[in-house]
Amino acid sequence: MREILVTSALPYANGYIHLGHLVEYIQTDIWARAMKAQGHQVTYVCADDAHGTAIMLKAEDNGITPEEQIASVKASHEADFAKFLIEFDNYHSTHSSENKHYSELIYRRLNSAGHISTRDVEQLFDPEKQLFLADRFVKGECPECGSSDQYGDNCEVCGTTYDATELKNPRSTLSDATPVLKVSKHYFFDLPGFEQFLKDWTRSDKRLQPSVANKLQEWFDAGLASWDISRDAPYFGFKIPDTPEGEPDKYFYVWLDAPVGYMASFQNLCDQRAGTDNALDFDRYWAAENEHKTEVYHFIGKDIVYFHALFWPAMLAGSEFRTPTGVYAHGFLMVNGEKMSKSRGTFIKAETYAEHLHPEYLRYYFASKLSDKVEDINLDLEDFMQKVNSDLVGKVVNIASRSAGFLVKKYDGMLTEVCAEPKLLEDITKTGDEIAAAYENREFSRAMRLIMQCADKANEYIDEKKPWSLAKQEGTEQEVQDVCSVAINIFRQLMVYLAPVLPELTNNAKAFLNIDDLSFHSRNEWLLGHQINKFKPLMQRIEEKDVAAMVEASKASLGDSQEQEAAATDGNDNSAEQDDYIGIEDFSKVEMKVAHVLECNYVEGADKLLQFTLDVGEDKPRNVFSGIRKFYEPEQLLNKKVICVTNLAPRKMKFGISEGMVLSTGNPKTGLTVVTLPDDCVVGDVLA
Repeated sequence: MREILVTSALPYANGYIHLGHLVEYIQTDIWARAMKAQGHQVTYVCADDAHGTAIMLKAEDNGITPEEQIASVKASHEADFAKFLIEFDNYHSTHSSENKHYSELIYRRLNSAGHISTRDVEQLFDPEKQLFLADRFVKGECPECGSSDQYGDNCEVCGTTYDATELKNPRSTLSDATPVLKVSKHYFFDLPGFEQFLKDWTRSDKRLQPSVANKLQEWFDAGLASWDISRDAPYFGFKIPDTPEGEPDKYFYVWLDAPVGYMASFQNLCDQRAGTDNALDFDRYWAAENEHKTEVYHFIGKDIVYFHALFWPAMLAGSEFRTPTGVYAHGFLMVNGEKMSKSRGTFIKAETYAEHLHPEYLRYYFASKLSDKVEDINLDLEDFMQKVNSDLVGKVVNIASRSAGFLVKKYDGMLTEVCAEPKLLEDITKTGDEIAAAYENREFSRAMRLIMQCADKANEYIDEKKPWSLAKQEGTEQEVQDVCSVAINIFRQLMVYLAPVLPELTNNAKAFLNIDDLSFHSRNEWLLGHQINKFKPLMQRIEEKDVAAMVEASKASLGDSQEQEAAATDGNDNSAEQDDYIGIEDFSKVEMKVAHVLECNYVEGADKLLQFTLDVGEDKPRNVFSGIRKFYEPEQLLNKKVICVTNLAPRKMKFGISEGMVLSTGNPKTGLTVVTLPDDCVVGDVLA
């Protein structure tokens, strides 16, 4: 028996859970349930990420304390997760005594080992709010073109990037006060000191998916930098301990103590179970010497890979704790092939979905789409309805409903003493080995295909034998019982295989089948000479009206946003120049993504071109040619974040195929400026 600790990324305690979030928690829950069903000891913990300036300001806006803010959100999160049958062994908060203890312990160990340093940082400071301002809280005039009302990181008019300290006539968006420059001492973690360790760690023991390990190579190529782990007061979080007496308080940056929340939640569970039969030992899972005795896995979104696969393992290694066995990233959720949209009603809250549709429909649909790859998945609402109705209602539940009636009515619910089709049942039983492996490898879509193939075999068998016809004939009583008993046994196997995905359905199936166990091992014990109960409907079809009502409710919850959007896009039919305009539907066809310039080179034999190798968040980089050679040296654009049009048809050129377009501003004759983006923009994000 393996001892496994599994976590999901911590949701931020500043808002509601939506379907995009649920991809991860459903994925993790299915994996944890599947591993438990296979006989392993699995502990699944999570917590709310409860610190940071944003939470402090949100609480202030709501007229409550940060503690009240995070308590309210935590209750909402737990209620939403319960609706979707997410079975945490413990759900905690990073604002806890356990998290404070381990954050301070890790920091002190890192500091004692010489991995912490300090240096002065110059920042803008709001004299009214009495806090240092992040870039998003500062606006002013662009230092390059003079455009007003620009944020403190880049100009939306000319595309220039800059430091907030370079803005002309800056103002705080929090108070409208004029910020002042102020120097503050910050604390830094020496990430470069762990470079070789991280290079080895990211490539060893299948800890990461290959595409993730390859992407992290960009950080090594660019050179790791020390990581700022401190923030100035006022800040909602934990104070950094052991700072010099007389100096202002410093606080841990939220991303330092957030992953420590995994340890804190587990410690909290260990304390809850102390002295019981299912007690847990914290050190057995987190002490460095036990790294090969127990297993720790993190399920995360692809946008926070750097924190979990670089900063986190370096922090753990430097403070003498074990590192994760695996960090598994997933892609984002699209709805109807597009980014979730509030105006279209496809930005759907977990609560709104649960008011209209059964959560197990979504669990199954996500399972049918999820693989071990870092790929975005698409919730196509039409396909969602058809797939659930076809697979779960039309195939799986139909096996039980079309067989149980004959057995209960004619044979008092008794199954035959001997299986009439042992070869068929043996084949489906053996398929369980492949299904179990697919679950463990996070190839849920493959597992669902294998399960539905088994369901197809059962329905083909029933259609061939036609028990409804046999029941009308003389002398076929035994054959009817044989056929229906085989069908019920296959249905039982399907419930074993679907239990990690559909826990509520399978619990109801237990009552119908009159059994207590649907573990993976139980599939080897067929139901022979066994009595089942009367069949009751186990699942209803999805109705189109319910999906439509969910979408409409999602629109309605957005207040006046639809009216605002309609007003902004309303055309004037009397305009003589109307034909020169495009509609919003035309603009929406253009897909622009944040791209990271991995390479930029001259093109031999081309006087006007530069050749880009761009990471746009796909499995492979894109090759793009741009006619800007006379305005840029290649090294000026290396490692920049730029905008790439990604849905242009590939263009075959003399020098190769161009797979997109890099956006620039200006005049091709007098000068072009490549539009660059702030470094914190997420590669692959679609510009809206």
